[in-house]
Amino acid sequence: MKNLTDEELKEINGGAFHFGILAGIVAGVSFIIGVIDGLVRPLKCNF
Repeated sequence: MKNLTDEELKEINGGAFHFGILAGIVAGVSFIIGVIDGLVRPLKCNF
């Protein structure tokens, strides 16, 4: 087995988990659920 140097390790791509992608998916799903909920059971403002 070959040990990689720091420079070789920095050149490796892939397998990374990106928090921004997960946050975007969660925000999108939450928004769609909110829109569907607003259409299915509209509530009036109590102001």
